[in-house]
Amino acid sequence: MARTINVIQQEMLTRITADENLAGLNTTSKTAIWRLMVFVVAFSIWVLENLFDTHKKEVNDIIEAKMPHRPSWYRTKALAFQYGFDLLTARNEFGLLEDTDKFDNTGYTPEQIEASKVIKYAAVTKSGGQLFIKIATETAGVLAPIAPEVKTAFVAYMDDVADCGVKYLVVNHLPDRLILGMQIYRNPLVLKEFGMDIRTAKYPVEDAIKAYMKQLPFNGELVLAHLVDKLQQVEGVVITHIYNATFQAIDISTGLYNAPELIDVKTVPVAGYFDVGSINESTGEFESGNFSSVSYVV
Repeated sequence: MARTINVIQQEMLTRITADENLAGLNTTSKTAIWRLMVFVVAFSIWVLENLFDTHKKEVNDIIEAKMPHRPSWYRTKALAFQYGFDLLTARNEFGLLEDTDKFDNTGYTPEQIEASKVIKYAAVTKSGGQLFIKIATETAGVLAPIAPEVKTAFVAYMDDVADCGVKYLVVNHLPDRLILGMQIYRNPLVLKEFGMDIRTAKYPVEDAIKAYMKQLPFNGELVLAHLVDKLQQVEGVVITHIYNATFQAIDISTGLYNAPELIDVKTVPVAGYFDVGSINESTGEFESGNFSSVSYVV
């Protein structure tokens, strides 16, 4: 792990002090030429050590992704899916033609190949003796399930590349609905009654919630305390109180949303991602992007 610049620099200064041949380098001025040179060298070493750390992580990620029979390998294969493309065929050791797990991209441009990779997000977990392959695409910057015909092709592809006997379920659902019953104690000098910033006319609490959800990794764990920490950094927010947090996930058997479930501390979205909103009091329907469940008090 890379050391800090200060640690490297201090180690160099200690060595210089201990070397009698360098006794003349004794000034404490931070602008002394030799001290500036020590800093430059220390900074260069720090950059190099960080590059080593980055390289090590990249190599480990490659090894992790390429190891067959593990969830990470299935995730790599899911992201490699190309809609509208066929797999290459090759001769096995007996001279017979068989499918490979690589796509035939002969004659296609890099842009066409990239456009065919419709699976933008994937996560694979193991439970009850089978794999859950959660996937999503992206439309206008918003996560969404892939179309039914695309899923049909994806399942056929996974049947080809998956190990024999491995049971898996493709989770291609609409997002879990997230409803945050929240009370914000506001600074009236900064925020208006309904959370509007007096200077900018924006709604910083709503923007912070959206930013937190966007930063949450696909299939990442939502931790209510972390969301509170995020909101406490918003100018004008004095206290953040989440008194009720619930989510609704799609029922695999019916394709409909289940009844709301309470989030005590944390949860992982069943679909792999959330859609934040509120229940419309008039219609009783969920409305995406509606923050009426967030109230403001002084």
